Amino acid sequence: MSGTGTGVERGAQSARSRALAVLRVRSTALAVALLPAAVAVVLLVGGATGHAVGGGWDAARRVTTVVAVVVLLAAVAVGAVIARARPATTPTVEIAERSAPDLYRLVRDLADRLEVPAPSAIALTPDCDSWLEDRTHPASIPGAGPGRRRVAAAPVLVIGSPFLWWMRVAELRAVLAPVVAGTGPSAHPDIAAARRFVRGLDAAVAESAAPHRNPLRRLPLGFVGWISTLLLRGCRVHAAEMERGVATAASERAQTVDYGLRIVAQEQVGLAYAGWDRLLTRVALPAWRMGRWPSRLDAGVVSALTELSRRDRLAEGFASRLGERPACDLLEEPGSVDEAASLLAARLFHGGPAAPGPDWSPVDWQQYPEEVVDRKWRADAARLHRVLDTMGVRRATAATLTRVMDHLSADGDDPPSETLAAAIGAEVAREEAAAPPPAPLVGEGDPWSTDPLPLFPLVPPRTGRDLLADHVTAMVCCAAVDTAGAVPGLDWLDGPALLVDGERRQDLATRVLTLVEDGDAAPLRSWLASVGVRPEKTVRLV
Repeated sequence: MSGTGTGVERGAQSARSRALAVLRVRSTALAVALLPAAVAVVLLVGGATGHAVGGGWDAARRVTTVVAVVVLLAAVAVGAVIARARPATTPTVEIAERSAPDLYRLVRDLADRLEVPAPSAIALTPDCDSWLEDRTHPASIPGAGPGRRRVAAAPVLVIGSPFLWWMRVAELRAVLAPVVAGTGPSAHPDIAAARRFVRGLDAAVAESAAPHRNPLRRLPLGFVGWISTLLLRGCRVHAAEMERGVATAASERAQTVDYGLRIVAQEQVGLAYAGWDRLLTRVALPAWRMGRWPSRLDAGVVSALTELSRRDRLAEGFASRLGERPACDLLEEPGSVDEAASLLAARLFHGGPAAPGPDWSPVDWQQYPEEVVDRKWRADAARLHRVLDTMGVRRATAATLTRVMDHLSADGDDPPSETLAAAIGAEVAREEAAAPPPAPLVGEGDPWSTDPLPLFPLVPPRTGRDLLADHVTAMVCCAAVDTAGAVPGLDWLDGPALLVDGERRQDLATRVLTLVEDGDAAPLRSWLASVGVRPEKTVRLV
């Protein structure tokens, strides 16, 4: 215990000393701004008392006074911009206490055990991370003396929504312990003031870098940005060391709470991240691209991770925890919270609209195979045949799989797959360019800025060869559904799946790649015969 206490004090002392270093940069900036005024006052007093008159003293007084006024006006302007520039906070789903009294009680009990202030509120983020976020107005640039320092309100606790659904209550408490412990250093006046100063500078730099239509604002904001950048360079190292000290103190303090369980809980964090990433890229992304957003992503992560536990030997035993109370039981209406977090995830990672509409509607997991998988296959198949028409490929019959295989397996000097892949890539690019731009996602707490936050793309752009393989696979799946009694399905880790006699067929991809890359249709024809697919039959397109 004494070792832990020493570690806490050492980290806290390091954070406080670095915070004072940051504040010294602020004080230095103030002193530089006041220096011309001080010189001007000395010269004016000297002239009034008859000690500095005649010669060059009068000219020096006039020049110094003008410089002092200009510098003071510039300092006031810079301070006003920094005071007004509020850093945009992370978009989150706010959780009121009345909608999650048990969760608030757990966090407060945890804060009491850690002997730190409780967070002022709780919010959820659609990601596998948790942190404290200060959402108070940043302090104005230097000027407040030690007697006017203020203690900032406790920060908001932001929790990764997948944690609530996958983790058990005890595991969530263990994971949040070092995060909540960070409210202790946040309450220290020097650390709070240093953080407000740095955040204000960051916000001012961002505001000056944003494009502005009014040229009269562009020049002064550029000056403010230059000054703020200089100050940030002067305190960047101290601020980083301050945050490192805060993290060290919080981690050491949390050692006394559920230490053994924290090791197990950290394993769940890694597993949750892996399953969440697969769910977003393989399952949610195809739906988002079609204008549909899965409304229960957090519930889906439980299914995805359970499936991962079944497939991966390293995750064996993790699913046995599911008999314990899930952390989402701490919410009064977990379904509504999951829906809000799912919509926010679609906006953050894909840029969807802020509210449901005719072209942006929610979809339940039960409807996903029919509403997303089947529609995606048929839309891709229709695009494939539309491109073949544009290329002038002879259509002997209606849209059939035979037409596609015959074209890709045809002999020639420029392989047909390369031309078709390029044409499909161009068609997809045209459709994406014609789509309406993403709705701006303006950061909360920054009402006077309309600059959208950057999106976080989940996967890199697809190549023409990848797109061609996807479109041929879609055509094969449509033919299997229409002529062989197969059905669309959902694999929690891999996304859209083809089910034949109730079993997922995982041996299709290699046959399609052989056709696309080598122009050899024999393996695919053999596969079609084994499943009972009739490639010469017309396929229903969207």
